[in-house]
Amino acid sequence: MSLMQNLNTLIQYGLPGHMLSRAVGQLAFCEIPQVKNTLIQQFIKRFEIQMDEVAEPSLDAYPHFNAFFTRALKAGIRPLAGTDQIASPADGTIFSGGQLSGDTRLTAKGHHFALAELLGSHEYDKTYHEGHYLTIYLSPKDYHRVHCPIDAELKQMVHVPGRLFSVNESTTTTIPAVFARNERVILHFKSEHGPFCMVLVGAMLVASVETPFAGLITPPGRGVTEWNYHRGPHHKFAQGDEVGRFQYGSTVITVLPQSIKGFSSELTDGQSVKMGESLGQL
Repeated sequence: MSLMQNLNTLIQYGLPGHMLSRAVGQLAFCEIPQVKNTLIQQFIKRFEIQMDEVAEPSLDAYPHFNAFFTRALKAGIRPLAGTDQIASPADGTIFSGGQLSGDTRLTAKGHHFALAELLGSHEYDKTYHEGHYLTIYLSPKDYHRVHCPIDAELKQMVHVPGRLFSVNESTTTTIPAVFARNERVILHFKSEHGPFCMVLVGAMLVASVETPFAGLITPPGRGVTEWNYHRGPHHKFAQGDEVGRFQYGSTVITVLPQSIKGFSSELTDGQSVKMGESLGQL
């Protein structure tokens, strides 16, 4: 572990993550044309955003920076893998993945943590016993909408409060089980191939997570909050439908049961993936 990694970790432990994220969020939603256009222009230049993929290239179409950050892509720019395959839920970089161990533990950058820590409950230990998981990191330059990997119906959404550490490689290497410590939104689905869940992990400067069916996720209080959809309303998604979006770079962890074949063994840490491309067979 390098000196810079240690320093980065110590700084993040001391930073008021939620307060800093709210402050940045206010700037991201500023609607003064000169301010928001300057922010967008600098962002495009800094991260070399591929504007030929963007559905609406005119900056005047975006009321604030965040609207551009969560921009839509042109229709058909991300072809879908096919209904017999698992489509990538997002653009990003693979951080870790594999089969859940016998005691349902995940591994991320040398750190191990239980599935129950990630999901905030032991309720799903049997469901995902010896199942599969894949972690995709979304950097600031990536497209920031998250999509359903297979046809499915949402049965439950859970918000678990937590810290807002950064989730880049340096932090995930030095802070144990950072994904199970950060604030996160968990989406539990059912499909004809079995149940699965997606964990949308917040991070430093991520002001919130938004979904197309519940809007901005702003639960009351500081405890775990659940939304149950077993009796309705019914939220059905086809492969590739949007299920959520981040306000800034973060992480999506997809967890599958043993009944699904799982993710391809050819996927490697550090590999870039695009939303819709095949990650494995159903």
